[in-house]
Amino acid sequence: MAKRETWATRVGFLVAAIGSAVGLGNLWQFPFKTAGNGGAAFVAFYLIAVLLIGFPAMLAEFVLGRRTHRNAVDAFTELGHRQWRVLGAFAVVTGFWILSYYNVVGGWVLRYIVGSAQGAYFDAPAEYFGAVSAGPEAILAQLVFLGIVVGIVALGIEDGIEKATKVMVPSIVLLMGALAVWAVTLAGSGEGYAYFLTPSLDAMVANAGTAIPFAVGQAFFTLSLGMAIMITYSSYIGEDDNLLVDGGVIVVVNTLIGILAGLVVFPILFANGIDPALEGGASALFVAVASGFGGLPLGEVIGVIFFGVVALAALSSAISLMEVTVAWANDNYDVSRPVLAVGIGVALFVLGLPSAWNVSYLTWFDNIAYSLLLPLSVLLMVLFVGWVLAGDAVAELREGTDGVETFGPIWLWGLRLVVPLLVLVTLGLGVYELFLAPEPTFFAPFSGS
Repeated sequence: MAKRETWATRVGFLVAAIGSAVGLGNLWQFPFKTAGNGGAAFVAFYLIAVLLIGFPAMLAEFVLGRRTHRNAVDAFTELGHRQWRVLGAFAVVTGFWILSYYNVVGGWVLRYIVGSAQGAYFDAPAEYFGAVSAGPEAILAQLVFLGIVVGIVALGIEDGIEKATKVMVPSIVLLMGALAVWAVTLAGSGEGYAYFLTPSLDAMVANAGTAIPFAVGQAFFTLSLGMAIMITYSSYIGEDDNLLVDGGVIVVVNTLIGILAGLVVFPILFANGIDPALEGGASALFVAVASGFGGLPLGEVIGVIFFGVVALAALSSAISLMEVTVAWANDNYDVSRPVLAVGIGVALFVLGLPSAWNVSYLTWFDNIAYSLLLPLSVLLMVLFVGWVLAGDAVAELREGTDGVETFGPIWLWGLRLVVPLLVLVTLGLGVYELFLAPEPTFFAPFSGS
């Protein structure tokens, strides 16, 4: 087995982890989950979920990765709890499941960069999306996007992932910030900001049943939790890194970019008279937002820049999702990283074919990930760290913090009681929506609804 790689610098780790978090979760999922779940009410639930669940759970994954310097499956064996390896395997499978349809959406983004330059979707955005989002064209675009991801991961931690994300993440921040400043100038931007940033108690109560599981799932998805990414990435860092500071930086930057995405998307929608509440679903970014570019001066240029940012974000997250499986295989088999990356890429392509062939299956994959796989994975992970690893987890968290004493016990009891309770509520609501609701989402693609 080859010597295990590490990050060249702490900044490299931070940028890669931020890049993993700042992906389609922010620029694709966040706007349309907000639009479909009460606007600012959803944003409020999401911010609460990030603070009370996301940040503590991220630290738990950091502790597992750095303490063992192993992949998400073998980390439990390294800790002397081999029977818990199934938990690591479940997280790896969850990430693999998500990446299978994530690549399909990445392919859509590549098509929209070209379509923006040509103004191809301006006159009939819904028809254009229907043409490129499913069938042979979507499969080909999925393959192109996946090929780029495989190429970056095959180059390794330092030469591939670290170098790529050091370019991608600053570019995302700068370009998204510029777009947010530009969006201020749009007529109707004030209505967009009010919809996005002004929650009402009535809206929160009315949308709680559907908004809470999606908000918590959004926190997991956008912070790359429950998918073994943060376990894998932190397994490449040293003992002198301050996990508390690193986690805080990642959460803050990721949340700010999500807010920036909303500050771009909703002014565009309101400037063009588009009701966000009527434009939910996987097509929201590609129909509702894209249709807005056609009514704007220099719409082609704005479209290319916007979807270029989305493409960078999608790639930075996709490489982290693939690295999870590659890290496991690289730690266990004497096979070169490029061969592993290609083999895993082929498997992802096959699993992603239903999502590329029909958008309803992509929505089905996404609903299962949000409502079941992610909350269950996070729940089991925090229970293990809080109750099984316990004091050793607190000791690991304190490494590199110059002896921070107070936060450790607070964090531990949060993992033991507060986080599991909130995640259990979310999981219960998600299971209800999947299987027990009057129109259960699990059976939707099979019933034709």
